[in-house]
Amino acid sequence: MKLPFPTLTADEAAALIDDGQTIGFSGFTPAGAAKAIPKSLAARAKAEHAAGRPFKVAVVTGASTGDSLDGELARADAISWRTPYQSNKALRDSINQGRTRFFDMHLSQLPQFVRCGFLGKFDWAVVEACDVTADGQIVLTSSVGASPSFLRAAKRVLIEVNRFHSPQLRGFHDIYEPLDPPVRQPIPIVRPSDRIGTPCVKIDPSKIAGIVETNIPDETSGFEPADAVTNRIGDNVAGFLAAEIAAGRVPRDFLPLQSGVGNIANAVLGSLGAHPGIPAFEMYSEVIQDSVVDLVRSGKIRFATGTSLTVSKDTLTAFYDDLEFYRSRILLRPQEITNNPEIVRRLGIISVNTAIELDIFGNVNSTHVMGTSLMNGIGGSGDFTRNAYISIFTCPSTAKGGKISTIVPLVSHMDHSEHSVQVVVTEQGVADLRGKDPNERARLIVEKCAHPDYRSDLLAYFEATKNGHTPQTLASAFAMHQHFLETGEMRGVKWLR
Repeated sequence: MKLPFPTLTADEAAALIDDGQTIGFSGFTPAGAAKAIPKSLAARAKAEHAAGRPFKVAVVTGASTGDSLDGELARADAISWRTPYQSNKALRDSINQGRTRFFDMHLSQLPQFVRCGFLGKFDWAVVEACDVTADGQIVLTSSVGASPSFLRAAKRVLIEVNRFHSPQLRGFHDIYEPLDPPVRQPIPIVRPSDRIGTPCVKIDPSKIAGIVETNIPDETSGFEPADAVTNRIGDNVAGFLAAEIAAGRVPRDFLPLQSGVGNIANAVLGSLGAHPGIPAFEMYSEVIQDSVVDLVRSGKIRFATGTSLTVSKDTLTAFYDDLEFYRSRILLRPQEITNNPEIVRRLGIISVNTAIELDIFGNVNSTHVMGTSLMNGIGGSGDFTRNAYISIFTCPSTAKGGKISTIVPLVSHMDHSEHSVQVVVTEQGVADLRGKDPNERARLIVEKCAHPDYRSDLLAYFEATKNGHTPQTLASAFAMHQHFLETGEMRGVKWLR
């Protein structure tokens, strides 16, 4: 059936957007991100700049996106401000150089910020869909993210109908938007597999300004293969959780798992899948990766729900070839639901996230290198960590070929305080911080998780101060960081000894 909306080229769609406007783009990771229109918008920005005219837009997405969105717009110097998360090098450089204003956010909060006007008026929603109907039903593709809230809040809507994604995805999405305070009701999810919403987003069709036809795969890239360090981290996490089951602190049928994204997360999932002491389990997480799909296929994961299907092109193709197998086993929801603290606490989710650095008292930096340069953002780690049944943070004990210790006296930027961090895991071992005071936490983290090359320096720092509940020495708390900036490595901070 012919739709009552104009069919536009990407360039024609981009021409409708004006300098200074705010746009909500679909995408949570590169999965489901708009691709054609932002690329044309970047080209338009370059042309406007060449003509001596200003052209920048505010960019809001579910999380990070693909290079056709964040990368193209950043290289065109076309982003005035950006939230809530990013992972693109060009955009990261623009942020750290002060050309793009960026504010970091917990991902669960973004949709409410959009609906309640905390981020101002949204001029446009630009979303990717696999199907659209004349009455305004929009079936999203490989992610949900914050697209439902963008579609409702925006004055006008542009839709990329991407034929790479099967229209048979209808039914893989559970679209539910809670009412806003003071009339919000409990979110009725008591099991990860509960469906509470609709299979599509329904909007007023008069808002749809045009359809752009595309056939473009998601710009997802594979992760580095597991190595000895990541495998050991994964084994340490699996061993710890198996011991918790054996001790009766975790139910014998396990609890839902949340896992971050990346090489360590893949290694953790692989180890959980292989460990004989871990039963088949469910996932209630943000991102469904290749490793999750593999474990669903094998039966080790009974059910997985997230807000994005962030998998390689080959895995997505195989997924589409066997949709009926996965239809009862995988479900995509808005990030406001996958990351919702109420549900995380109710379900008793075990969270596993990655740190850039940790200090000896259990504080975590997950966003900034040397305290100043943004890496990606806090993402959803805080949503889960602060409400988890057990919160676990992982990282290698060293970085930069051993020149950096990821265990430091005091983190250079704090995203997760000691009050939220229960377990620390490196390839060296596991530090269970539950019920420990600052002195006990410090000794445990250094002895169990720090690399042997740095243990003496860390212990020397800790033992130099005996006063106070938390024995910090402000004059030398960042001595290891400063030594790295001066010499290129953290080893050999002699005045700590």
